[in-house]
Amino acid sequence: MTAEAVPREERRRRTEAAIVDAAQALFAELGYERTTIRGVASRAGVDPALVMHYFGNKEGLFTSSAQWLHEHETISTAVSDTLPAAALADLFAKFEDSPDKGSAVALMRACLTHPSAAAVMRDEVMCERSDAVARVIGGDEAELRAGLVGACMIGLGMARYLLELPAVAGASREDITRLLEPALRALVEPPA
Repeated sequence: MTAEAVPREERRRRTEAAIVDAAQALFAELGYERTTIRGVASRAGVDPALVMHYFGNKEGLFTSSAQWLHEHETISTAVSDTLPAAALADLFAKFEDSPDKGSAVALMRACLTHPSAAAVMRDEVMCERSDAVARVIGGDEAELRAGLVGACMIGLGMARYLLELPAVAGASREDITRLLEPALRALVEPPA
């Protein structure tokens, strides 16, 4: 199919995907602070103005890069019985099974070192997920309990993939799931 035969919307989707791929790679290689719109545009093979047109600014580009990694999470469609397992499965998939695992680590690292990246992750990425988990949990303190589920996942991610704490980084998925799922279940299921 020639470039002229590719529908406009498909060309736009491909261009956006190329820009996000380039941004994820640069955020992983250089960190948030040193990644620039011009660098992303160069890596994606597009004009910097096009990056600005699609994403607005570096924060918007970071938001899209972070959301792109979370698109296929099962936690967003989980019910209370499956939510703890889905949270763990999503974490393992994102950081171990995905071709974007380096980007996932870089985005997490950026949140710890740059206030704008932390604000984007907290307010634009995690907030939506936490709200969905709170709706599934329901009842008293649903928002707090959903936040604690998120905190457990962030803590596990940091310990296993950033800090690489030996006991946690070296543990099998099965062992982590066996030990952590009951704690997550206690947060998801309202106390009797």
